[in-house]
Amino acid sequence: MPITKPEKTIIKEIEEERPPYPAGLLSRQQKDLLIERAARSLYRWYTTRSQKTRNWHPDQSFNWRALRTDHSPEVNTVIEGVFGIENYAPDYTSKGIQMLRKSYGRANFQMRWGAEEEKHSDLWLNCMLFMRFRTPEWIEDYMQYLREGEWNLPWEDPLHMAFYVVIQERATQLTYLNIARLARGENDKPGFSESADPVLVEIAQTIATDEAAHYNFFLEIARLYLYYYPAQTLDALVDTIEHFGMPSVHLLPDGDKFRDALYRSGIYGGREYAHDVLKVALKNLGVNNRRALERGIKRSRQAPDPDGHLRDTAFFDGFEYDVVETSVKRLYGRLKEYEKEVGLDEIIPSEFVPSGLSVN
Repeated sequence: MPITKPEKTIIKEIEEERPPYPAGLLSRQQKDLLIERAARSLYRWYTTRSQKTRNWHPDQSFNWRALRTDHSPEVNTVIEGVFGIENYAPDYTSKGIQMLRKSYGRANFQMRWGAEEEKHSDLWLNCMLFMRFRTPEWIEDYMQYLREGEWNLPWEDPLHMAFYVVIQERATQLTYLNIARLARGENDKPGFSESADPVLVEIAQTIATDEAAHYNFFLEIARLYLYYYPAQTLDALVDTIEHFGMPSVHLLPDGDKFRDALYRSGIYGGREYAHDVLKVALKNLGVNNRRALERGIKRSRQAPDPDGHLRDTAFFDGFEYDVVETSVKRLYGRLKEYEKEVGLDEIIPSEFVPSGLSVN
């Protein structure tokens, strides 16, 4: 049979349809093991850094007697609201632990994270007491009311929750940074312009620093999923963005009033969420075009490996896979340095294993 030369249009169509990344060669079991080992090592690194750099106490680390007792009703509403949200730390912690209990690194981190969130609750409790705009008896009743309610996970799977906590921790960090800005006297909005308070600055900045550390931990976990499971992970990311909401506000008796105060003060609202939370988080996750991603994660595919098994390929509009790979390599470099310092590198080292999806 004579060999005919294919038409140029057919060649062009084939080239346009060619995935820019080869099929991944790792099995699901191998990828899950890599993610678990990295999470465990990251958790150990995190606890060491946490104890060295953020070892503060809610009672002893602040000059409570110097806290202002004459803040505006608007500022008091904000403080009461964040105090209420932090009161659900037992729910945030326990439900996350139950969901992640099979993962040593992530479940143990959840316990450490919960202990740090509990300190935030104690911090805002002291703030409420020493600001004196509510009586101790009122605060006791309010806390009892809050505990009658229950916060539940917005998703029941670790993949969705990996992205939920990334966005939530960034949003919480921004909220506390803006409360610190208000307490430095840098907010000129009505009801918030006379709010300078050095103690409140210290309180908000301390919590914001914790939230930044939490955000970075969860960000690394999300990147691991993105690197080894890009297709299903990006689907979960889009779903999370579409349905995201800050936790527990709906459980507060004056949740609408609190939400309105955040908006009017510029502490947190739709604009802050879009520009200072979501845009930042997506950039850190290698997503440079949210709209392109939301239009369908355009052409994710599966391709056969040499043994004939279908594997994920990475071909997505708006997503820079190689940026994520660079971040994951950097994480492994940091983990290896830590393990070498401890001596774990001689026993169970964390080794970067390429996914097989990148051309680099």
